[in-house]
Amino acid sequence: MQVLVCSEPHHLELQHAGRPACAPGHAVVKIRRIGICGTDIHAYGGNQPYFQYPRVLGHELAGEIVEVADEHDTPLLGQQVYVIPYLHCGECRACQQLKTNCCQNMQVIGVHRDGGMAEYLAVPTTHLVVSDTLTIDQLALVECMAIGAHAVRRSALEADELAVIVGAGPIGMGVLQVAKSRGARTLMVDTNSSRLSFCRDVLGADAVANPNEDDVMALISERNNGALADAVFDATGNPHAMQKGFDFAGHGGRYVLVSVVKADITFSDPEFHKKELTLIGSRNATREDFEYVVSLMESGAINAEAMITHRAPLVDVPARMPQWCDPAHQVIKAMISIDS
Repeated sequence: MQVLVCSEPHHLELQHAGRPACAPGHAVVKIRRIGICGTDIHAYGGNQPYFQYPRVLGHELAGEIVEVADEHDTPLLGQQVYVIPYLHCGECRACQQLKTNCCQNMQVIGVHRDGGMAEYLAVPTTHLVVSDTLTIDQLALVECMAIGAHAVRRSALEADELAVIVGAGPIGMGVLQVAKSRGARTLMVDTNSSRLSFCRDVLGADAVANPNEDDVMALISERNNGALADAVFDATGNPHAMQKGFDFAGHGGRYVLVSVVKADITFSDPEFHKKELTLIGSRNATREDFEYVVSLMESGAINAEAMITHRAPLVDVPARMPQWCDPAHQVIKAMISIDS
């Protein structure tokens, strides 16, 4: 089979490898769609903190089950599935508390172990979810949207609260749509005007703000009766923006760091205590978040497919990836197809 390997930063190489064996408890998936995530872009660029080279990228995955190891899994053959890429140990304290998204021994497909930029991938059947209602493109976007769903659930966001989402990439767009599904009022913040327009005109953000042009603090106060935000979500992966987000949160508010960056984040302790802020980390997602996203997709509350702006077959990705990482190409979500 063909496999796309990131051998070092800024270098992808198409290689040939043997089709994976199907061990007990596993199934072999013929990969059909791979979404490009910020994690893939950061790994390609050499600034993903949990990454070692060489590595096969790809964790936003959808495909068809073509082989199973156990007889009782035979009904799965031929089914379309999405992959839950977070392989948790099931034994650590976090797993025992059902916080499988932050397992102490986490192995993420495409990050800690080789991922789905390949024609076939062996995956534990416990991490494959069958769907006969979503399209293959939608299935490949469930994981991306589940990240946002988990962050919103962590925030305990309520109807009519003001949610400020900083970073209008796919993760931020997921946070936006899930926040709207809970009845929250939304303000999207980014320096990319075209993405802000997309969030407002296509995804239904109540308001947008560009910090290079707008007084974001004044806009937040105006939209929240003189108070600052009830909940702030950072999805930028930018240390400066992450630190600035503390200013946007109001008294008694919550600040959720969805993005991860290779940097130290600092904040003013007097301001933090004066506001009695709640600082929340949000990592990955749980099966509950995945199932919630699927229900939102089925109802039309999440329009993930509108985010797909660029496509390419696997063989073209080494040439396309530098373009996809270049803001001038205005990529929101790139999707790799393997249809042979």
